[in-house]
Amino acid sequence: MKSRNLPQKLHNPTIQGILSAFSPKKISALALVCLVNGCAVGPDFKSPTAPQNATPSNYTQEKLADQLDTGLASSAKQVFVPGGQIPAQWWEVFHNEALNQLIVRSLKNNPNLKAAQYSLNSAAEIYNYQFGSLMVPAVSASVSDQRERLNATQAAQAGVPNAQGAVLGLLNASVNVGYTFDVFGANRRQLENQKAAVEYQAYQLEGTYLTLTANVVTTAIREASLREQLKATQDLLKAQSKQLEVIQKQFEIGAISRTPLLQQTNVVAQTRASIPALEKSLSQTRHQLSVYAGLLPSQSVDVQFDLDSLELPRELPISLPSELVRQRPDIRASEALLHQASAQVGIATANQYPQFTISASYGSSSANQSNLFKGPSSFWNLAEGITVPIFNAGALSAKVKASQAAYEQAAQAYRATVLVAFQNVADTLRALDADTQTLNAQSQVESISKEALELSTKQYELGATSYLVLLDAQRTYQQALVNLIAAKANRYADTAALFQALGGGWWNKPSVAETTNGSASTKTSLVSTRVQP
Repeated sequence: MKSRNLPQKLHNPTIQGILSAFSPKKISALALVCLVNGCAVGPDFKSPTAPQNATPSNYTQEKLADQLDTGLASSAKQVFVPGGQIPAQWWEVFHNEALNQLIVRSLKNNPNLKAAQYSLNSAAEIYNYQFGSLMVPAVSASVSDQRERLNATQAAQAGVPNAQGAVLGLLNASVNVGYTFDVFGANRRQLENQKAAVEYQAYQLEGTYLTLTANVVTTAIREASLREQLKATQDLLKAQSKQLEVIQKQFEIGAISRTPLLQQTNVVAQTRASIPALEKSLSQTRHQLSVYAGLLPSQSVDVQFDLDSLELPRELPISLPSELVRQRPDIRASEALLHQASAQVGIATANQYPQFTISASYGSSSANQSNLFKGPSSFWNLAEGITVPIFNAGALSAKVKASQAAYEQAAQAYRATVLVAFQNVADTLRALDADTQTLNAQSQVESISKEALELSTKQYELGATSYLVLLDAQRTYQQALVNLIAAKANRYADTAALFQALGGGWWNKPSVAETTNGSASTKTSLVSTRVQP
């Protein structure tokens, strides 16, 4: 946080030092030298050092397997690919055309994404404005035409009493130029600050893009899961209701006590009570999909999903930890805020030193238009100025200290963002490992219960078992099926979460602006939404 080397008198700006160091004859020369040398006080920003742990195994405390068994008969094992490339349209790894179309529709119509694009456009135009106002001399032109009728008093005062009632005219035309020399880099730091603000909005846009696509994917998976769970629960309720009818008849003929009847009645009631909750969740999920697509909840997206239409990707790319900090939009946005805080230190530091200005004008003034631009009527002026902060009760020094503290705060916020990002990846990897075990176990339960149902069905057809045993086998199978559906949905959702946690491959796609139909004319390439990691 140290400024570059400057003359000692600038570090100790006493009145005597200032007056001796900045006499009028030296102002222009010193300003020109500082401009040529690019003198800018305050810290020069450098991106924080990326973590040096170089293998994906460093994400978690425990070592994870190199590949995962999907637990699905139709899918091969998933293999982790360290340093693998994340596709720009990462959601296409699920090979579901309806999902792809819904995401395209959402990217086109989602208001949050459009708002983020316009925020970027605004920041870019502010940069353009500041560039023009801070780095380019201000040039203006003025033309005036003045008419005046003399009364007797004015004519007498002018020494021409006979001119009473005369109308005098005066034409003025001039060009004015003004410029403040950026001797100590205040203007350049201000532009640096706004440039970082543009970067921040660009990464906010990428983050909004990533969040939207991930939310659409996980919500579609949830919709498929709820739909299948609802159907399995309804089938379960039918089986339980049939079992209740049998028990009711047995009770009526006195074959069993009332206790089994009450137990089965309670089981049916509990299952029936779970259906409205599933229906509510399914409706809310459908509403959410509509909103993501920029529609009212009452407007349907006209698409339904099922888990069997989704495929788990064969390969799961795992970015190296040292690369993650360049891929996550939230980390890059936090870095841009840190850059802004650094530039603010430079601005506050530069404000402690003198400001040099120069102004000039050239014009012509004449009583009649024919002589307006002739030699005798022309005029010009050139002025140099210096503004020196002499006494401000420590306000400028306090501003520097405040900006330095804000920089340290931004540095800690950046570190917190990095830690959370690494936690997201670690949690997702651990979740995928747990999903594998859960899905394998639920697949075995479903397979065994299905086999038991088939056996009970054959035994019942042969008269070797009671109908109650058959109904109980049906109920067990239906419950195992519900649990398997939930386990499969978790596996799909956590796979999507991994792509999101790794940054979503935004660096491999065209500008988000091309997708959202936004544009901004700028003087710097950094305002483009396509920023390389």
